[in-house]
Amino acid sequence: MVTMLEARLQTQQRNTHNSQETGLWSSGFGMKLEAVTPFLGKYRPFVGRCCQTCTPKSWESLFHRSITDLGFCNVILVKEENTRFRGWLVRRLCYFLWSLEQHIPPCQDAPQRIMESTGVQNVISGRAPGGAGEGQVPGLVKKEIQRVLGHIQAPLHPFLLRLFSWALLRFLNCVFLNVQLHKGQMKMVHKATQAGLPLVLLSTHKSLLDGILLPFVLLSQGLGVLRVVWDPRTCSPTLRALLKKLGGLFLPPEANLTLDSSEGVLARAVVHAAVEQLLVSRQPLLIFLEEPPGAQGPRLSALGQTWLGLVVQAVQVGVIPDAMLVPVAITYDLVPDAPCDVYHALVPLGLWTGALAVLRSLWSWGRSPRVCVRVHLAQPFSLQEYTVNARSCWGSRQTLEQLLQPIVLGQCNVVPDTEKEQEWTPATGPLLALKEEDQLLVRRLSRHVLNASVTSSAVMSTAIMAALLLFKHQKGVFLSQLLGEFSWLTEETLLRGFDVGFSGQLRCLVQHTLSLLRAHVALLRVHQGDLLVVPRLGPGLTRLARLSAELLPAFLSEAVGACAVRGLLAGRVPPEGPWELQGIELLSQNELYRQILLLLHLLPQDLLLLQPCQSSYCYCQEVLDRLIQCGLLVAEETPGSRAACDTGRQRLSAKLLWKPSGDFTDSDSDDFEEAEGRYFRLSQQSRCPDFFLFLCRLLSPLLQAFAQAATFLHQGQLPDTESGYTEQLLQFLQATAQEEGFFECADPNLAISAVWTFRDLGVLQQMPSPAGPMLYLSPTFTSRENQEKLEQFIQQFICS
Repeated sequence: MVTMLEARLQTQQRNTHNSQETGLWSSGFGMKLEAVTPFLGKYRPFVGRCCQTCTPKSWESLFHRSITDLGFCNVILVKEENTRFRGWLVRRLCYFLWSLEQHIPPCQDAPQRIMESTGVQNVISGRAPGGAGEGQVPGLVKKEIQRVLGHIQAPLHPFLLRLFSWALLRFLNCVFLNVQLHKGQMKMVHKATQAGLPLVLLSTHKSLLDGILLPFVLLSQGLGVLRVVWDPRTCSPTLRALLKKLGGLFLPPEANLTLDSSEGVLARAVVHAAVEQLLVSRQPLLIFLEEPPGAQGPRLSALGQTWLGLVVQAVQVGVIPDAMLVPVAITYDLVPDAPCDVYHALVPLGLWTGALAVLRSLWSWGRSPRVCVRVHLAQPFSLQEYTVNARSCWGSRQTLEQLLQPIVLGQCNVVPDTEKEQEWTPATGPLLALKEEDQLLVRRLSRHVLNASVTSSAVMSTAIMAALLLFKHQKGVFLSQLLGEFSWLTEETLLRGFDVGFSGQLRCLVQHTLSLLRAHVALLRVHQGDLLVVPRLGPGLTRLARLSAELLPAFLSEAVGACAVRGLLAGRVPPEGPWELQGIELLSQNELYRQILLLLHLLPQDLLLLQPCQSSYCYCQEVLDRLIQCGLLVAEETPGSRAACDTGRQRLSAKLLWKPSGDFTDSDSDDFEEAEGRYFRLSQQSRCPDFFLFLCRLLSPLLQAFAQAATFLHQGQLPDTESGYTEQLLQFLQATAQEEGFFECADPNLAISAVWTFRDLGVLQQMPSPAGPMLYLSPTFTSRENQEKLEQFIQQFICS
């Protein structure tokens, strides 16, 4: 109670600082809004701090408590005050004058410096494999180097940059209500640039518009021209030529050739030299760590890891002393270029196709509600510091087949004390050229940064609404009840340290969100004057499931814990039994740890995005703590045991004193022996059953897809290629969705995750063949009995 009162007092003191913030957020809806106080006044958590374990110096030096009160700015709101001029003509030409005043650094002689770099000179002189000393004429090698360099980049065009910035500013104001950026986050980035080190921004990838929007935001904030790494698969040759003049970078296809290929050696040397020259000149670099939207496959981008590996290698060889890494994320109410059909494939965007898309967006301006955007810049941290500290956190790992298959088949009950090794992102040529230790460093760094980007992302109103409609009110809900549910879930999100990307009057927010989701929601007016909100059955539920996935990181620990408790109770109490009956069962701490570990091993790392510096056993304790904090579990004191709150007789053993901090498995003991006497029960509070079901259902789309994939094992046509079997499974998921209504599972990404998880688990085996790699059913799982064991193992975590 004292803590709550202190928080309210602090909130009242911040009201004056946040009045401007509320006005910025409310101004975008085109209506007069009142301030809503969803949680403890107007408190918003400041997100984006870097990892204190891996980068403690950066955590302390690049942050100050005062920056949390700086509030937000709308970067596309350009007025007369944003220019040096005043007058009625300036008010009409402020966009054009603003674009003229942006600082664009002069073009440097980059091609000449790249040609004179050590790596390229070794290739020309023949001292490196693939050089002129192996029978090639140096003049021809120079021409080939210039051709490869022209594929990577082009000189910046200042006039084109200013013209494009002016046109983009007008376009963004037509498409978006606002593009919000926290001024405190921007101040941290400006402080990081004062050290004279190059800035490398590592971002999530929600839309193809990200690569245009982020350079515009940073140019408007005085960081100069951002060099953006683009995926060649997403752009046509004409569009690539335009993007290179605006600062775009592309990886030449020859760089992915084998390590012994002379063309591959030459291309990789040029790419290395181009990256080194860019970092030495301190030009900010943007790398997307996620695959582009529409790409069906692993979440982590192979191309992003390749460019990050080039930066890591430049620091290790001493080209630059260090680099500042900045996790970045962009969140949209609705992704503007997301297709209505979720089964689309990645198609290159041409120049004329992009122009038609812009015209279509402008034509629909005023016909459909505009969306809000949040840009998140997490706390920068030192790459050199991370490299030194991260290597000490590496431990032994085992494959998913070694960890889970004996337990699934009932051959073993003990979960091995080791981490899971699971890597779905293929390594490209430049990354394979690194040492194996450096490859592992790049993979873990990319996962660590992506975790920071996701946790610093704000939860948008559409994600909250989609989760409520899909997991709590799939049969429909009255608008009056939905208002209360929306406010409740907003408070729960803020309580967990995640920010939300909206503000305003509650009813207007809900109405605006429903208008954005109008293609997937039906509104029915009832005779009492209230509105009934009903999700539309069919593919619209799949779309809602994708939107609700943006809420999962905020509740991931509780969702994993709730599904683990469901698995523990599955063999004791019928799933349809009353909550009171389930609350009678005692749950030991060791049993909870085991169930949580089993579920953590089953879930893909692309979903969990656990920090590599955090062990699974530490995460188990975090999950258990979260379940206790949210009130779902209560401690049960057994007769003869020491009370959980009695710390007077606790002793520090020798093992505890000498154990590394990353290996702690319990906050009160150094192993599980002291935890054997601790038991818990499900809380009997009235709100707990609904909240427990809601948490379980957050993971239900993925777990249901896994369970149906296990059912499909005896129906699938094997052997088949990976893509062919994935298409078979997707068709089965779609047919099952039509019969049983599980449309949220009929997603191609879930089908791919199921196939890859079963391959790692040893259910499916990949064998080489003349036609390419083929999938076969493992001999262990050809028997129907073992297939049923697998299905039962997955079903225990699903709450119907």
